[in-house]
Amino acid sequence: METSRFGRGVAYLGAASVLVACLGGCTGSMPSLGGFGSSPQPVEQAAPAVEPEIPGTIRPDEIVGRWGLASFHKPDDRLRTENAARGQCKQPYVINPGTSGGIIMHLADEATPQELRIKGSRSGKNYIGPPGPAGGEKDREIVSFDGRVLITRFLDKDANGRYGTMVYVRCAPRA
Repeated sequence: METSRFGRGVAYLGAASVLVACLGGCTGSMPSLGGFGSSPQPVEQAAPAVEPEIPGTIRPDEIVGRWGLASFHKPDDRLRTENAARGQCKQPYVINPGTSGGIIMHLADEATPQELRIKGSRSGKNYIGPPGPAGGEKDREIVSFDGRVLITRFLDKDANGRYGTMVYVRCAPRA
C-alpha cells in the first residue's frame, strides 16, 4: 500500500511538472524547466519602421491662391459642382503659403486654418494633411489636380460623408 501511494504521488508530481512547463511556455512569466528559477529573457519586438515623409508630386506653390469651393456626394454631380465653385469666386477660399513649406487650410471640423503638408505616397497618390505619414485619418486625398481644378476627398469616412468630395476652382487673378 505504501508503494502505491508513493507511485501516485510521483505521478501527481510528474503531471504537475508537465503542466507548469506548458503554462510557463504560454505566459512567458514562469521559469522554464531548463532555467530552474531563472526568469526568461524578454523578447524584443521590432518597433514598426516609421516611413519617412515622401514629398508630394504637387508643390505647395501650385496650390496657393484664391479658389471657388463647392462639393458633391454623387459623381454625376461633378460638372455641375465645378460650375458652382466658379460662382464662389466672389467669396473665394484663400490658400496661403505656410511658414515651414506647407499650405494654410482647414482640417475637417476645425474653425481655425493651420499649416498642412502636401504628402506623397509609394502608390503615387498625394495627400493634404498634418505632418505624419501619408494617408492618415485627418488627411484628404488629392483625387485630381490640373492647375485650375483641385478635387479632394477626406479619408475620414464621417467627414467625407458630411462634406463630400471638395472641388476647388482657381479664381482668375485680380486685374
